Amino acid sequence: MTIVVPFDGCELSQTALVRATMLGEAFDERVLALTIVPDNDAEYARERDWLGQGEKFDRQTVVGRLREHVVELAPRAEFRDETVGRYASTGTIATKLRRAAKDAEASLVVIGSDNAGHMVSSIHSVGSTVASDEAFDVLIVRRSIPTDAAPEETSGW
Repeated sequence: MTIVVPFDGCELSQTALVRATMLGEAFDERVLALTIVPDNDAEYARERDWLGQGEKFDRQTVVGRLREHVVELAPRAEFRDETVGRYASTGTIATKLRRAAKDAEASLVVIGSDNAGHMVSSIHSVGSTVASDEAFDVLIVRRSIPTDAAPEETSGW
């Protein structure tokens, strides 16, 4: 089975990846960081710091940077990217994430989201949409930790 982490590079997704890696090591599970990239959407990419100001959208550059970020945080984690249309809605992105998690035979999805756990039926959060799927268990990470912190230095783990 696999632990899947939707990864966009934000602080909470970084923390989710670090925690998923800890769980993967403890339970001998594979960890898959999964990124959904809206095609040719420079504004979306800039909002997430995937591109700098004035940089043109280049999918390979964006995916390469995200892959490097995953390797820095979790060298043993696998990385997979999926593409959606430029104007894809949050629901489309969430559906793509759920499908990819099922394809990976996810036993657990670890979501870094500050609002996924507040109301699972919220239509504004990719995390809440993925969290509502009953095909796999979900762990919601709502509090970021320094990604280089040792497990004994973090409260709650």
